[in-house]
Amino acid sequence: MLRREGYLVNKKRVLRLMQEDNLLSLQKNKYVLTTDSRHDLPVYPNLTRRLTLTGLNQLWLADITYIRLRSEFVFLAVVLDAYSRRVIGWELGRSLHAFLATKALEMALHERTWQPGVLIHRSDRGVQYASREYTGLLVEHEIRISMSRRGSPYENARAERFMRTLKEEEVQGRSYENVEDAKRRIGQFLEEIYNRERLHSALHYVTPAEFEKSLKTVESDGTDGNLGKPTSGFPTFPQALEIPAGFPHFPPFGHKGC
Repeated sequence: MLRREGYLVNKKRVLRLMQEDNLLSLQKNKYVLTTDSRHDLPVYPNLTRRLTLTGLNQLWLADITYIRLRSEFVFLAVVLDAYSRRVIGWELGRSLHAFLATKALEMALHERTWQPGVLIHRSDRGVQYASREYTGLLVEHEIRISMSRRGSPYENARAERFMRTLKEEEVQGRSYENVEDAKRRIGQFLEEIYNRERLHSALHYVTPAEFEKSLKTVESDGTDGNLGKPTSGFPTFPQALEIPAGFPHFPPFGHKGC
């Protein structure tokens, strides 16, 4: 972020300035379990072990975490697009029932379009995601269901990394007055800060919103088998070959040394 604003700095200088002003890193809080996989509901195999993403709306990730208020815990359910890391659905509430996760999914379904039978939804094996209410909504919209294997937490690493970012950059050090205050302020962080201002190293240091814009595609209804078409008149290339904004340009063809 500092470099985007024209400052020439490195990690050592930032650390020195923090030490001079007595700015300390935040400590981790106690972990609270939010996944209950001890149920008799159907579970689904992991469909993403060898999946290579080439565009948006190919893989959605879902997860739930807790938020500590002054006198209680509340819970946040999110849905992410794995390709752009963008938060496309979320809901905060007092209950861990399936309703919380379903509301987050419904927001994602309203915000995005996808190719039926191609999009995969991956989550852990928690009872919220295995519930008939949740899986029924996925089946209704022709979204393939995938769940992490038992004892394999790293399969949902991108969602876990997002939760860590949320805790470190928004939740820790905050004091929310009540559920309504937490929902308003966390919602602002998700929609305005995380999606539109925070830079991601995995996206070549652009925001999720900038990254999606750089793809220069329009969403297809999936009837032509195409996941998206360029808005310009250039021929269609796989999105994996497109260069995000801010990525250094290659020298022109024929340049000495090429």
